[in-house]
Amino acid sequence: MATESNNNAKEFAVEAAKLALSRNSENVVVLDLKGKSPATDYFVIATGTSNRQMRTVADEISELGRGMDFPRFGRAGYEQGRWILLDYVDVVVHIFDTEYRDYYDLEMLWGDAERLTID
Repeated sequence: MATESNNNAKEFAVEAAKLALSRNSENVVVLDLKGKSPATDYFVIATGTSNRQMRTVADEISELGRGMDFPRFGRAGYEQGRWILLDYVDVVVHIFDTEYRDYYDLEMLWGDAERLTID
């Protein structure tokens, strides 16, 4: 069962990244954190072009999660629109504005994580 859950998490992470790309997010990456983070298996990281666009991407990823039977556990930063975090337990989606993404630099923090291909 854990393998099925993990495959679903990977599929959801990649689909969320594709959705973010299709909605004009920039620098979209998926990091595989299995065995590296005790909190989650995948990070999806994207840079938004405006707070309105970032909220739209967050809303559509939430809808995607519901459609894939991947319910959202929590959400933070939605109102401010600088760093929106969507927590799906096995997948955490980060949608940043440019300034916050540069400042927090999650890719550097998790530099040893494998980057998944987004087709």
